[in-house]
Amino acid sequence: MFKRWLLALLPRVGLIVLGLCCCLSLFYLLACKPTSPGSQQSLLWSGGATSKEGYMALLQEREDSHRHYINSLTKQIAQLKEALQERTQQLQESLDKAKTRGILPQGLESLHKTPTQTDLKNFLHSQLNQAEVISGVQLPSEYAVIPFDTFTLRRVYQLEMGLTRHPEERPVRRDRRDELISAVETALHVLNGPQQHTDNTRRKSTYSPSDFIEGLTRTERDRGTVYELMFKGAGPRDFTQLVLFRPFGPVMKVKSESVDTRGTLINIIVPLSKRPDMFRQFINNFREVCIQQDGRVHLTVVYFGRDQIDQVKAMSFTLIQLNENFSRGRGLDVGARAWRRSQNVLLFFCDVDIHFTADFLTSCRLNAEPGKKVYYPVLFSQYNPSMIYSNQTRLPSVQKQLVMRKETGFWRDFGFGMTCQYRSDFLNIGGFDRNIKGWGLEDVHLYRKYLHSKLMVIRSPSRGLFHLWHEKNCADELPPDKYKMCMQTKAMSEASHGMLGERFFKREIELHLSSQKQRNSGT
Repeated sequence: MFKRWLLALLPRVGLIVLGLCCCLSLFYLLACKPTSPGSQQSLLWSGGATSKEGYMALLQEREDSHRHYINSLTKQIAQLKEALQERTQQLQESLDKAKTRGILPQGLESLHKTPTQTDLKNFLHSQLNQAEVISGVQLPSEYAVIPFDTFTLRRVYQLEMGLTRHPEERPVRRDRRDELISAVETALHVLNGPQQHTDNTRRKSTYSPSDFIEGLTRTERDRGTVYELMFKGAGPRDFTQLVLFRPFGPVMKVKSESVDTRGTLINIIVPLSKRPDMFRQFINNFREVCIQQDGRVHLTVVYFGRDQIDQVKAMSFTLIQLNENFSRGRGLDVGARAWRRSQNVLLFFCDVDIHFTADFLTSCRLNAEPGKKVYYPVLFSQYNPSMIYSNQTRLPSVQKQLVMRKETGFWRDFGFGMTCQYRSDFLNIGGFDRNIKGWGLEDVHLYRKYLHSKLMVIRSPSRGLFHLWHEKNCADELPPDKYKMCMQTKAMSEASHGMLGERFFKREIELHLSSQKQRNSGT
């Protein structure tokens, strides 16, 4: 019985002994474990000599860290103050220069104060003070002079004659007429005002438009327009002069937008009859600019007749053949209406004797907008190369001849044949007048249609559009008005006025040079 009880007790005793051993081992590990930084830090907060020294060391370390951080911030603040002061000084200098020149950059003045009516008056007075009205200004040469136009109640006498080429004329534009009439009316209002009566005793009692003799006017593009008006006085030798000034305001922002032309395809339409050599030259220009550089251009050639058509077929892209007599307007109209793709394509009406650059294609895309704008560039027309380069043994290449100088060509401001416009606008305006046959006038009629519409016509010289010189034949079957226009164009395209003068007086010039040579040899 006792044995059995002892055997049952032994496993329990073993378990108890094993438990005691585990507890002793655990206590031993805890007692011998090294002190961690965390435990050291806890001891530092528990008081005693050792914790106080650690506390002071930690405090010193924190203080040094904060001191370095403060020094860094102080240095950065000083640098920012210095940069801000430098920027402020630059801004103030720019503002002072702008005020001195009478130019008020948009938004700059608002940094200091909100513009008021007084600010506007001060600005307008600064425009007057800086313009060449009260006193003259120093100019570098005679080419910097801005000439006056002279005008009366009915006529304007001008150096810049424009498209009409008239040295004197009644102003064509209504705004120009209204501007001059408004200046005279303002002068009469001033002269007949009560202040004028008190300022001058020797004056007429009342001034009327019939007292106006003449006026001078000119515009400084960055300042304004000045009017010097002369009226009859009380006696035959008495005159009253009044000077008015219409100042220009500061530049205003109208709009700012991005224009994406990546998907804008241009369809160049060229009417053609024979002239394979000129067309070959056109195609070389087309390949270089449209295919190699641009890549977003289609070419449509409308060919009249069958003569030499095989040479054209080998070079063109879309070819439309018409078995009828040549008519430029008819060819362009057919080419524009033949477009069968869905998108509204941008049309460029062109001739075979035109040379254009990639920059022109960009201008074509930017200056035409469906339903809003059509582009009518003024091209540079080349004079006869054999006249320009008569002193050279060989003519330069076509590329080297494309130089814009008064000796090499002129702005063809009387021509309206080259134009960029969207097909929808062309169809809505009614296209070309199909009754016009042969050469001339069809482009003028289309141009006038747009002028009479509400679309904006962009008319400006183009630096990338050239008319290459070629022999011009004016057909006998042309009616008198077209024949005269053709001959005038032929005369203008031959050479400059000075060069034609040299050719006309060639005999006299040679005699003069010969006599000079004899005198020099005699001495």
